[in-house]
Amino acid sequence: MTKQEKVNFVINTLYKLYPEIPVPLDHKDPYTLLIAVLMSAQSTDVRVNKITPLLFERADNPYDMIKLSVEEIREIIKPVGLSPMKSKGIHGLSHILIDKHNGEVPKTYEALEELPAVGHKTAAVVLSQAFGIPAFPVDTHIHRLMYRWNLTNGKNVVQTEKDAKRIFPEELWNDLHLQIIWYGRQYSPARGWDLEKDIITKTIGRKSVLDDYYKKKKK
Repeated sequence: MTKQEKVNFVINTLYKLYPEIPVPLDHKDPYTLLIAVLMSAQSTDVRVNKITPLLFERADNPYDMIKLSVEEIREIIKPVGLSPMKSKGIHGLSHILIDKHNGEVPKTYEALEELPAVGHKTAAVVLSQAFGIPAFPVDTHIHRLMYRWNLTNGKNVVQTEKDAKRIFPEELWNDLHLQIIWYGRQYSPARGWDLEKDIITKTIGRKSVLDDYYKKKKK
């Protein structure tokens, strides 16, 4: 297979598996998505989706959020982990949204990344999923799969994002990044990986990855 044939195989396989693509984090608007994504750092979507309703019942917009103290926010979101940093970030960014953006979530990388506790990946998720702006957020699943598929050298997520944007059509970015996440969770996890179920890696996978897999299976 040529590299373009591999890219086409990935796209076609993912669209067959995920013709309709659910968004992993429950939300109702850009603000609640921003908060949910911030909370998901080093946590699971399942855990976040259990806690966000409790928080959003108290405050689902920046004006109500700043009425809560940092300590109150922290107490609610404690189960997702890193609550001291996340609670300060949620409270701080809510103030900035009111003071600088009329209470609205901005639609640029620059403005989003100026918010407390909001990094490049969080900004990319909000742009793509809340506003439909082409972006390719790279999480651990995408980073792992792009390496397994020999579509990036896998050195870091920054390079993986550049490679993904270079080889995949821009109009597909917002769908593909979600499809790859779902595929990674269901068919190509970091642990308990069964190559026989992982049709994409089995078909186009990096030779060294496949060799390592079979060596471990023999032991």
